[in-house]
Parts: sequence; C-alpha cells; structure tokens
Amino acid sequence: MRGPFQPGDIVAHFKRETVTDGSDTYLYRIIGVATHSETREKMMVYQALYGDFGAYVRPYDMFMSEVDHEKYPDIKQKYRFEKLTQDEEDHH
Repeated sequence: MRGPFQPGDIVAHFKRETVTDGSDTYLYRIIGVATHSETREKMMVYQALYGDFGAYVRPYDMFMSEVDHEKYPDIKQKYRFEKLTQDEEDHH
C-alpha cells in the first residue's frame, strides 16, 4: 500500500521482493518528513530494520516514486516504497 506515510509506519523497498532468506532486509521504519535547510526540498527520513539499523534520508518525490519497471521488469511492486499491511507487519 502506498502512503501517505506516518512516523512509525513500516515500509518495504521494492528490492524486498528479491529477499529469499526471511530476513528483514529492505524493511524500514518511517521517522518523518524533513526539509533540507538550504534548498527547502522535502525529504523522507527513515531507519533500516536490519543490519546496522542506519538512518537514511531520500528526496520525498523519489521516495514516493514508482519503480522503473523497464530497469526492473521482474518486480511486481508498483512504488519504490510501500507500507506493509497490518498482517505483513505482524508476520515480519
């Protein structure tokens, strides 16, 4: 499911479809939306739920964009990031 996203939402990057080991790879928790101090560009702030649990920032429009299905023809997910359903959250 696509946004709008709220702080605390768990989202999956489209590359999650390639994970076969049952790990939380490519799962993230939304921290919130921030504004770049110099350019005023809207940015999405999010944290990995795997590895070193690093925090990341990505331009909001890119975060909300559709998957490039020409580049990734085998990916079924429509958007770069999609919110997990409650059932998916309960089972991750």
